[in-house]
Amino acid sequence: MLRKIPKWNLVLFLILVTEIVIFGLLNPRFWNIHVLLNSFNDFIGIAIIAFFVTFVIITGGIDISGGAIIGLTSVIVGILSQVAGVNIWAAVLLAVAAGGLCGLLNGVLIAYARVQAMVITLGGMLLYSGAALVLVGLSGASTYEGISGFSQGFINLANGKLFGIPHSVFIFLVLLLFAYLLLHRTRYGRYIYLTGINQNSAEYSGIDTRKIITSTYVLSGLSAGVAGVILTSYLGSARADFGAEYLMPILTAVVLGGTLITGGKGGVVGTALASIIIGFLKLGLQMGGIQTQYIGLATGLLLIISVAFLGVPDFKSNIKRLVTIKKDRGGKLNA
Repeated sequence: MLRKIPKWNLVLFLILVTEIVIFGLLNPRFWNIHVLLNSFNDFIGIAIIAFFVTFVIITGGIDISGGAIIGLTSVIVGILSQVAGVNIWAAVLLAVAAGGLCGLLNGVLIAYARVQAMVITLGGMLLYSGAALVLVGLSGASTYEGISGFSQGFINLANGKLFGIPHSVFIFLVLLLFAYLLLHRTRYGRYIYLTGINQNSAEYSGIDTRKIITSTYVLSGLSAGVAGVILTSYLGSARADFGAEYLMPILTAVVLGGTLITGGKGGVVGTALASIIIGFLKLGLQMGGIQTQYIGLATGLLLIISVAFLGVPDFKSNIKRLVTIKKDRGGKLNA
């Protein structure tokens, strides 16, 4: 059975266990199961978007606009429900749909206009974050304080518990299952991999790669919308700057999870494990008394190391050459 599990996923699992042991030794409170489960609220947004950015990167693209879409959808929920008087759950659906439209705009420009994904999603990041600030200004709310006054039912979406387990854990598992089945158990998922491996060959095989690529950006936008709603519920306020610091952790979770930055290979289980590793890393450093600025440094190092180890073809072989010592026939040691 272990043979069917990707080796990198096993490595990630061992890293996670090691992380729990080390941080627990530094601060025994880290071993409290309730502390670990409650920490899911702190990285659930990163995980949700990372699941579907995995789809995007497998096709050979990239999406860096997710954090900006979080802020935009958060503001939309706040304005519709608290200013316009729309039912909160209708506002949630409209906000998630707005996230999907943002992803659709990205996908159409990338797949059909053939513009570089980095350029489009960078422009999208600036556009969506700017739109969020404009909407807050038009609503008359304070940009710093945001929009508050949400109903308790909406607050409980992220802060409630079921059988003593935070809702965020269930949301994480449900979306992980959905992403896994979609990517690994459907024809659509196979088309995503084929598009990433060789787009021209996929087109010759009859696959409409433009639709496949566009759909991955729509899913990424929808996931960012969901993350924006959950983050708004968790913090009880709608603000335009929500998600502003999510870019690096999202990309780190995807790449550390085993998805090649060049496309064609990856999976959501690895992304899920990497998301938990990043979340627990932040929690452990905070509980260990490490200052906030060093947490970003640790995440950046994870991103660089994972890109180098998984994304550069000759990196692993060069490392092996450096650390492997062979004996020649004369008994001399050669590196």
